[in-house]
Formats: sequence, C-alpha cells, structure tokens
Amino acid sequence: MGKAKEILHMTRDEVAKAITSFPVAILPLGATEQHGHHLPLGTDIFLAEGISRKLSEKTGALLLPTLPFGYSWVWRDIPGTLSIQQHHVEAVIKDIAHSVSRYGIKLLVLVNGHDANNSSMKYAARELMDELDMSVIYLFYPNIESVIDMHCDSPTWHGMIHACEFETSLMLALKPELVQMDKAVSEYPKKPNLYGKSTISLGNLSQSGVYGNAILATKEKGEKMIDIFIENMTSLLFEAYERTKEE
Repeated sequence: MGKAKEILHMTRDEVAKAITSFPVAILPLGATEQHGHHLPLGTDIFLAEGISRKLSEKTGALLLPTLPFGYSWVWRDIPGTLSIQQHHVEAVIKDIAHSVSRYGIKLLVLVNGHDANNSSMKYAARELMDELDMSVIYLFYPNIESVIDMHCDSPTWHGMIHACEFETSLMLALKPELVQMDKAVSEYPKKPNLYGKSTISLGNLSQSGVYGNAILATKEKGEKMIDIFIENMTSLLFEAYERTKEE
C-alpha cells in the first residue's frame, strides 16, 4: 500500500503528473453535527476522510479535501452543528466535479460519511452525466447491512446508523484519541408513527443523540469493517475506471 496522494500536500506539477498516469480523484463528504456525548462533531468528516485516505493509498487516486458541511437540519439546534441546505451540497459537488474535469480527471469517486448526503450525491451524479465527459460514482459504506450483521453485536435503529456501535467502532479504529468511551450509551428511542412522514426529526427523539448501542463498540470491529469497505471500494473504483476507457 502506497502513500495517499493528498492534493493539499502536492505541487501543481505533482498533481499534473499523477493525473497523466491515473486520472481518478476521490472527494470525501462529511458533516459537522452532534454524535452523542462520546464522539466529536467531526465524526462524519473523520470517517469519510480516513476511509478515503486508505482508498487513495490502495489505488493511487488523488485525494481531494474533505467537504466538512452537509445537510444536518435534524440537529440544527444543538451547539456546534453546522448545516447547509441539501441543494447546496449538490451544487458544491457539481462545482468540484466541473473543476477537476477541466484538467483531465476522468473519474470522480464520492466517498460519503453522512447519510443525508446520499440524495445530493445521487442527483448531482445524474446531472453531471449530461454535463461532463467524466464519470461519477458515489459510495456510502458498500454492503453496509451485511457488514454490520457480520461484525456488530447490536441492531441498528430501524436501519439507521448514528453514534452507534458501527460509527463508534470505526472512530476507534481511525481516531481513537477523540472517542470518550466512558460516555458511550445505548439508546433506542421509540419511533413515532409519523416519523418519516412529517417534520418529526431525530433531534427530538433521542436524549443522548445516540441511535443504537455505542457501548459495544471496539477498535477491532472497526478495523475489520474498514478493511471490507476498502476492498469493496477498490473493486468498484477500478470497475468504474475501466468503464471510462471503454466509453
């Protein structure tokens, strides 16, 4: 595994040379929002960035700076949360895509750490297909359900991940110095009948900000899950890149 090609640490000549040999770039997408009392507000940033760095090391793709803001409306009243509108997330993705396409990137890989970014990624990719001669793929923990079933000991909250065993384990593997396990809790709030059909939000349901059982998280679980994600993402990246050469 080589060194990550982080463009912030490279000169213009180094970036140009890298694009000539492998015209692929990775854009990590995060958010700044509460993750309980045991995880930092930058959790989604750290996870997207950490996994993207490993993907860059594995593949040789360029690593772009991480987008630190997402659509975090549900946590908007909690101190520290920074939320931008969903269509702004989509617009930023598109602007970055147009930027990198101008100097030869043929494949942009979006690596997401924040669930609410998924819609923005999907619609940005669809619009970009009609605007650019560049492919875009968007990844959010590929095969997450089976990975959680295999390596986590607690169920998710109705399929959602937030400050739970899953995210806490990933943080213990990537940024253990920022995890306060003595404050980790287990909480599965009751799901109102109108949840998902009204403006009832996550911010009003959980007392701790945790949705799941963070107490059961371990570094070992996180490392095993990250290895699987990197393997899957590497395969998807190269498959998408091969398709660009056929088009």
